[in-house]
Amino acid sequence: MATINFNIPEMADLNAAQIQMILASTLYAQGRLSLGQAAEVANLSKRTFAELLGSYDVSIFNYPASDLENETINE
Repeated sequence: MATINFNIPEMADLNAAQIQMILASTLYAQGRLSLGQAAEVANLSKRTFAELLGSYDVSIFNYPASDLENETINE
């Protein structure tokens, strides 16, 4: 896993755990990380990460609508 250091203005009022969760949930929402990978970035269990996604306006169901449509057609 890569380590990146950057500065966040104090006025943002974010701690390291919050920044990790924001990054992990954003990458999960974009489909760049799986649930397990994102949970690892956030330093949380999969269950805890999944439970917190809603508070970051991210759906646990990270499944493109086009894929869902294709699956219903194929059944």
